[in-house]
Amino acid sequence: MARNSLGLRGLSVLLCVLLLLICGCRLSAQNAASCNLTVRVTGLRNAKGVVRLTLFRDTKAIETRELQIDPATLTAKVGFEKLPQGTYAVNLFHDENKNGKMDQNFVGMPTEGYGMSNNPKKRMGKPGFDETNFQINQPEMAIEIKTIYW
Repeated sequence: MARNSLGLRGLSVLLCVLLLLICGCRLSAQNAASCNLTVRVTGLRNAKGVVRLTLFRDTKAIETRELQIDPATLTAKVGFEKLPQGTYAVNLFHDENKNGKMDQNFVGMPTEGYGMSNNPKKRMGKPGFDETNFQINQPEMAIEIKTIYW
C-alpha cells in the first residue's frame, strides 16, 4: 500500500512539473511573438508628400507603409505590433512628389530625403544590412530615424 501511494504521489508531482513546463513554454512563446516597435522619423524639411517606410527582417522586406507627415513638427511616426524577436532594419524616403520612387538628379544623387535605422552617416552608396540592423528583443521598443538630404 505504501508503495502504491508513493508511486501515485510521484506521478502527481511529475504531472505538475510537466504542466508548469508546458505553461512556461507557452508564455515565453507568446512573449517572444509580442514585441511592439515604434519608428519616429525626424528632420523632414517640409510636409509635402509622404514618408515611404519599409521594415526588413533578416534582409527581407516584410512590410511597407506610407506615413503622413505632421506639418506642425515635421515628423512622422508608425507602430508595428506583435513582431517576433529577431534582427530587423528600416529604410525610408521622403516621397515629396508622391510618385512612389526615390527621385535622383542626373548624376544619381537623391533629390528627396532618406533614412535608415541606426542613422548611418551620409555618404556615396547605400549602407548594407549589417550597418542598419538592430535586435528586437523587448516587449516595447522605439527607434528614431533622422532624414538626410543632399
